Amino acid sequence: MSDREQDGGDKTEDVAPQPEVWPEVERAEQLARGAALKWASGVFCRPEHLERLSQYRKRESHRTTSIHSRLKSVVQSYLEGVGWGLGQLRGARAELSDVSHALRKAGLESSRNAEVVKSLETLTELSFNHSQLLAAVSNLPRLYAVRSMVAETERLVESRRLLEAHARLMELETWQDDILWQLHRGGSSGGSALSAEDNQMVTAYFSGVGRLVEALGKELWAVVSSGLALARQNPTPFVSAVRIVEREEALDQLFLEERGGGGATGHGRPLPPGRPRCWRERLFQVLEEAVCTRFRSVSYLHTRGPGLAGHLSALQHGVMADLATVRHLLEHCVPAHYCLTGAYLRASHRCLQAHLAQVSSWELESGEIFAVLNWVLHIYNSLDMMGHPELMAEIQRQELGPLISMEGLEKLHNKYVHSVRKSVSEWMHKALEVELTDWQRDQDPDTDHEGFYHTSLPTIITQMLEENARVALMIGQSLRDQTIQMGLYEMENLLNRFREALVEFGKEHRRDPSNNKNKFYLHYLLASISNCIILKTSTESLQQQQSSRSASQFTRTPPNPLAALDRAVRRACRLVMDQLLLELQPFLQGFLTRPWLVQGDPTPKVCQVLERHLELYCRVRPPCRQRLQEESQWLTVVEYVRALMQKRLVCRSAEDRRQLAQRMAQDDQQFRELFHGLEGEGSVPEVNPLALLPVLADFIQLKDPGMLCLEVSGLVAKYPDISEEHVSVLLDIRGDVTRDVRGTVLDLLEQSAPPLPAGYRPIFTDILVPPSMSFCLPTAKCA
Repeated sequence: MSDREQDGGDKTEDVAPQPEVWPEVERAEQLARGAALKWASGVFCRPEHLERLSQYRKRESHRTTSIHSRLKSVVQSYLEGVGWGLGQLRGARAELSDVSHALRKAGLESSRNAEVVKSLETLTELSFNHSQLLAAVSNLPRLYAVRSMVAETERLVESRRLLEAHARLMELETWQDDILWQLHRGGSSGGSALSAEDNQMVTAYFSGVGRLVEALGKELWAVVSSGLALARQNPTPFVSAVRIVEREEALDQLFLEERGGGGATGHGRPLPPGRPRCWRERLFQVLEEAVCTRFRSVSYLHTRGPGLAGHLSALQHGVMADLATVRHLLEHCVPAHYCLTGAYLRASHRCLQAHLAQVSSWELESGEIFAVLNWVLHIYNSLDMMGHPELMAEIQRQELGPLISMEGLEKLHNKYVHSVRKSVSEWMHKALEVELTDWQRDQDPDTDHEGFYHTSLPTIITQMLEENARVALMIGQSLRDQTIQMGLYEMENLLNRFREALVEFGKEHRRDPSNNKNKFYLHYLLASISNCIILKTSTESLQQQQSSRSASQFTRTPPNPLAALDRAVRRACRLVMDQLLLELQPFLQGFLTRPWLVQGDPTPKVCQVLERHLELYCRVRPPCRQRLQEESQWLTVVEYVRALMQKRLVCRSAEDRRQLAQRMAQDDQQFRELFHGLEGEGSVPEVNPLALLPVLADFIQLKDPGMLCLEVSGLVAKYPDISEEHVSVLLDIRGDVTRDVRGTVLDLLEQSAPPLPAGYRPIFTDILVPPSMSFCLPTAKCA
């Protein structure tokens, strides 16, 4: 190190340490100086303000002096407090030294007394042994008498002298409790616990007491469980049992109070063995077990089937008889706070719940399920059972709750509906088989008082469904609605099978129409239609019985038997019309021919067939009777016009056209006379098919071909479904229409094709025009 650096170092060591300046204080001082300068520059910026500089200096000096004085006073007060605290600490240190000195003296005294305490422990043990010996000697007479008292008490229990037996038992238990307490108290006062050997010795002497308690309890509960029978004969044992139970309850309460130290002589006395016995609670348990035993004793093995209703009736009479015995006899044998009738009600209700839950789990028939539901929902809550006024005064019905839960009721409803559905399906299948057998009979169907054809099918189905709905309503509206819904499903299935059977019936008839078995084919078709009308009325009645709320609860597709009925009716009507056409077919070939034009031969025969059919249609219930009449009228006109469209007859002169029109008018008159009663019996179609024949006759006999355009316009206005082919055939039948007129007429027809009006039933659509072989030269193109 250089001399210069050494000199510098020495100088540094010689300089006194400067006091540390905090950055915050330095920054605050700078801010204060800046603020003061800013204030001063603002105040003394003008020359005239400099005259007040001396005043400002005095004011600031006074303020600085005041601040210094306040700071001195605050520091002085802090210093005084610190001095007082130091004085308190000095006094506390002196007191602590005195206390530590006293503790050291007490520790020395305690170590000197330890040998004396060891000699006192020996004296305590000797005192405990002497106290136990004294207790044992004083209780020797009692101990020797225990065995004889136990034996005597056992004889009293066996002879059912319960009160005397319980008095001896209480005496024995008092002895046992006193001896154990004296031994325990002697041990606790001497500082030692009761030895295990002494406890075992006392327990051995009183071992028979525990057996006596069990034997007495067994006899008590036997008496209580047979209380109903004893109440009718001799209630004295039951009263004795109740008195013993009340004694035990009082002892339990006394010992519980003594255990807590609240008694007059207790002082924290421990509970004797087997306490508390809670025999009152046990009494009610035994009563409930007795009720359950009575339910279990009712054998159900011989009450299946129709006997279930008798079994439930026997339960009702048995429960009510027991409740009457309890209310009128047993209730007077117990204290009022027992509320024995209410307890028996609750026990019976719980047993019935368990029993009915077991019954509901079995595979029951519909009649058995109905018996259970009726008993649960109506009989049990009626005035003859739990709704009896005297019983309702004992307990509220809401306390008991339902015999079967809502879920259980719903399951029973579903099982009932499923069982009934199975039965209904079988009956409907058998009824349909009987119906198919009836169709093969060699005689007319049966007629009702109004003369309409019918068979046994609708009567069987209607009565079955209505009876099921009526029976289900006895349970409740919900079950009735479910049963009706099920019946409608089965009705729809039946009608679908019925329609299929009609189709097979028609096929069989078409295979061999001349078979004698099919002689009454048409009659049974008409009877089937009448049956459908009856079933429709029954179905509508069932649907009206359903409540809209319950009908909307079904999630799956609702049944639609009316649609199935309509399909079956339409199929049957179609078969009737097919049969009519089959019988008319041999005569339809003679229409619109030269022999017909001259003689008119086929028309009377056709009218005879129609008349016979219309007469049979009167055996059908309305409105299908009118429907068949209308369809037969429609069929006749369609076949007549179809024969015309085949051009079997083409006019060669005006005389031919006149004769053809006249013959058509005569046929129309005969048909009108045949169908004259149709309009008065029911609704008629918007387009009367018979009105077509005079229009066609007028078209054919029109003398001026130039007026055909106007005639065609009128024809199209009335029958907008007529096509060019139909008009062309009519022009061909006239035989006098030139090519120009034909072209004009067909052009007019093409331009004026109007749309079909609403409700119009097309007639020409059903009439196909046979293809015409146009004349042409044998060219390659035509070939």
